Amino acid sequence: MSGLYQHISSTYESICDWLFKLLWIVESERNNAKVDVYRKMIWPEISGNVLEIGPGFAKALQFLNHVTLNDGTFAVDPNTIHSYTALEPNPFLYSRLHANAESNGFCVQYDRKSYPECTEVDTLATRKNMVPFTIVRGTLDNFDKIPQAVLDGAPYDTVLTSFALCTAKDPEATINNIIRLLKPGGAHVFIEHVRQPPPGDPLVIEDNNVNAELWGKIQDWLNPVWKIIGHGCCIDRRTGETIANAQGWESVEYKNVRPVIDLQSRVMPLSFGKAIKAQDENYNQ
Repeated sequence: MSGLYQHISSTYESICDWLFKLLWIVESERNNAKVDVYRKMIWPEISGNVLEIGPGFAKALQFLNHVTLNDGTFAVDPNTIHSYTALEPNPFLYSRLHANAESNGFCVQYDRKSYPECTEVDTLATRKNMVPFTIVRGTLDNFDKIPQAVLDGAPYDTVLTSFALCTAKDPEATINNIIRLLKPGGAHVFIEHVRQPPPGDPLVIEDNNVNAELWGKIQDWLNPVWKIIGHGCCIDRRTGETIANAQGWESVEYKNVRPVIDLQSRVMPLSFGKAIKAQDENYNQ
């Protein structure tokens, strides 16, 4: 019976992953239109050995520092970004993730230990002068289950999350694992949708006269249904606060925004910023 249960569970997860891809094809474009203005403020700070959690299609790679290489290729700057690991649990997103990485001048490879079903062709061997981009299947929910490719790449200069912590099964554990994987002085750069910050929150830089108390309650009411539709996405998390309250940071700076572009944006205010790991916190597998 256990084998049958595992088969049913795996099939169900695959169906959910596929359905989420269809949803994200539409939703990601609308989402990018709302948040790219804020990504542009912090993405240029991403540097070094980079790990991104839940990149999805990774359209935001375009906001990294780029240069024109000797062969005329416009690509991510190899003097700024040395390597990029994309930890994404949904394999149905990989084709667009791969394409966006290549269009930004990365050479793409797959970690076949975490994704043995992979049939894609690596471009690393043919584009050795460009920054390696490794697609790994998995999450950071449980340190003991983090793919070995992610552990082998640590410690990281930058760990990036962009609308990823909303679906983490254990956001506190994920954040603690981010801290663990960062080098001392490394940065967690993040932009996440959150529960409406309270009225009068000094961290809100764009208020737009949103009734925060009302819309916060609406988020609480909607969350159980939203979580099903959004494949685990939670709209009631105070992620900025959760990051700031984690132990191991030297500093945390972030801002909140209440967008009013459309009705949906009222249940998706944003927290974005950067947390720096303390210098005396060492990486230890």
